[in-house]
Amino acid sequence: MPTSWFTPVDNYCERIDASFWSEPLNAATNGAFVLAAAYGFFLWRRAGGRDWPGLALIGVILIVGTGSFLFHTFANRWSRLADVLPIALFIYGYFLLALRRFLRLRLVAALAATGIFAFFNIVFPRLWFGVLPGVSLDGSNGYIPALAALLTVGCLCLVAKVQRPGFALLAAAGIFALSLFFRSIDSAACSAFPSGTHFLWHVLNGVVLLVLAREAIAYQAGDRAKASS
Repeated sequence: MPTSWFTPVDNYCERIDASFWSEPLNAATNGAFVLAAAYGFFLWRRAGGRDWPGLALIGVILIVGTGSFLFHTFANRWSRLADVLPIALFIYGYFLLALRRFLRLRLVAALAATGIFAFFNIVFPRLWFGVLPGVSLDGSNGYIPALAALLTVGCLCLVAKVQRPGFALLAAAGIFALSLFFRSIDSAACSAFPSGTHFLWHVLNGVVLLVLAREAIAYQAGDRAKASS
């Protein structure tokens, strides 16, 4: 018999039952994404309000926070999709944008690279568990390709002498690595910290997404200023 879309999901230390507010910290800290989106919108308006891909990024950040809030309150199969799909949209969308905006790849080449990245993401769990069977890092292993992408594109930017975006992406990678650490130890930390550490994943990722969106918007605004001078 197929599992219902309303089947409860209990993945995190803070959740002790199936009630709506069983993860108060995990739910409330999704406000970090809302704040990131609000500040990103302020930066977008200050930069001229004409960078539509930048505005789309801000919208996705807001949707990420909304989807994550739904998952940490309803905590079932449909809300898990509401959580993971916007995250995937931001990852692939930003990867494509970074290749086009920072590295100046042609659209076909950027789309092909994004497709390869997506394929690597799909096969990565099999590769991971082939080397480290049973080691899921509380499910955080699935985000390692995103970390690798930040590091790779950041380094490529530096090689291409696109320094500010390169350093911004590497800084975001460092914060993201720390957030992955806290996500990975949530279950292990339960005995010492009943609320767990997953909420720090939200707070730090709000910073990561803001850093990324801010750099994309600032870089585009800088390009427009050069073109008009």
